[in-house]
Amino acid sequence: MRRGLLLFAHGARDAQWAAPFSEVARRVRTAGPDLAVELAYLEFMSPSLAEAGRRLADAGCTTVDVLPLFLGAGGHVRGDVPRLLDELAAAHPATRWQLHGPIGEAEGVLAAIAAEALRVLATPAGGQ
Repeated sequence: MRRGLLLFAHGARDAQWAAPFSEVARRVRTAGPDLAVELAYLEFMSPSLAEAGRRLADAGCTTVDVLPLFLGAGGHVRGDVPRLLDELAAAHPATRWQLHGPIGEAEGVLAAIAAEALRVLATPAGGQ
């Protein structure tokens, strides 16, 4: 029994946009070297959710946690992601796909964003 993590972001036409998400995936892989981790995108970038999900299923993952790297549960998270996961489940019935809430709604993320906003206010204008 192998567990995988599928990080799922929106995607953009600008390749630099993906840098923070790639860094998150890198950090997770470093912290859990035995964990199968894939980063996928809804549009504009690859791999797609279907491609990344196939990789995890092919790697023998019997359970895959799907974590949307979205700030909130908009139309993509509420509509597109469940539909795409239904397609993955049909294509890979031996794998259980567990959808989690968007990362932006997690308490730790909310606290980090608020702390960063306060740090910005405490920094002299023009400073970083």
